[in-house]
Amino acid sequence: MGEYVFDQGWADAAQRSGMDYYPKLQCAVPFTPVTGPRLIATTPEAETLLIDTLKDICHRNNMSGVHLTFANEDLIERLARQGFLTRTDRQFHFVNRDYTDFDDFLSSLTSRKRKKIKAERRKAQEQVTIKRLRGDDIMPEHWDAFYKFYLDTSERKWGRPYLTHAFFTAIHETMGEQVLLVLAYQDDTPIAGALNFIGGDVLYGRHWGAVMDVPFLHFELCYYQAIEAAIDMKLSRVEAGAQGDHKLARGYEPVATYSAHYLTNPGLRSAVADFLKHERRAVAQHIDMLGEHSPFRAQLKKEE
Repeated sequence: MGEYVFDQGWADAAQRSGMDYYPKLQCAVPFTPVTGPRLIATTPEAETLLIDTLKDICHRNNMSGVHLTFANEDLIERLARQGFLTRTDRQFHFVNRDYTDFDDFLSSLTSRKRKKIKAERRKAQEQVTIKRLRGDDIMPEHWDAFYKFYLDTSERKWGRPYLTHAFFTAIHETMGEQVLLVLAYQDDTPIAGALNFIGGDVLYGRHWGAVMDVPFLHFELCYYQAIEAAIDMKLSRVEAGAQGDHKLARGYEPVATYSAHYLTNPGLRSAVADFLKHERRAVAQHIDMLGEHSPFRAQLKKEE
C-alpha cells in the first residue's frame, strides 16, 4: 500500500489505461515512516549495481516499478540521476534546541501558544496520572492494556490492526530499553497510552490509543510527554510522523521527506512525472505556509 507514501492513485490510473500496476517492488522499513539508508552498499560502484539490478528485476519480471520510500536526501539525488522520479511529503518534528526542561521550551514560544499549551496540559493532567515506562519497568499487564488501546484506535478509525499482541511481546524482549511507553491512569486503571521508540538520539512517536475520552489527553501523551522525555534524555528531536497540522501549534515543525520511484512503462512514467512536479510545488508551498504560522517567538524564527 506504499508504506506511508501512498500510490493507489497511480495504480488506479494504470488500471484504467489497461496496465498492470502490481506486482511492484517496495524498498522500505515495514510500518516505519522514518528517513534512513535504503541501500546497503559500501562503495558508489556497489550502490550503482544495486540500483541497476532493481531496475533489471522490474523489467525481466514485468513489474511496474520499484519504490524507495523515506530515503536520505543524498540518495534521492543519486537515484534521480539514474532515472527515478522524486516525490516529497512532510512530517512534523520537535527540534530540541538544548532546552533544559519543558518550561525552557515553552519560553521559546509566543505568549499565546505558551498559555494554550499550559492550559491543555493542566486540563489533561487533572483527569489522569501519567507514567513513563522503559525496559524492565514495562510489565506484561502494561502491554495487555496498550494492545487494547491499539485495537480500539484501529477499529474507530476504520484501520487494520496489523500488529499482533506477539509483536509487542517481541519488542519488549528484544529492544525493551529502546521503548518508551507512556500510560495514563484513572484510579489505578490504565485508560490510554502512547508508544515511542528511541533510536540513536531521536524519539519516534508511533502508536496511541484510549478507551476513554479525556479532553487534550491525546496531545498530552503523544506530543507533550514526548517533548518532555526528549529533553530529559537529551535527545535531538522527536519525530511525530505525518498528518495533523495541529502539531505545529504544539511545538512540532514541518520537515520534508523524500521517496524515489522508477516506473517501467513510459506512458505511466510521463503521467506520474507531471503529477509529481505539481505535487512537489504544493508540498513546498504548504511547508512555507506552515512556517509562517510557527508558534515560536519572532527572534527565534529570525535566528533560524
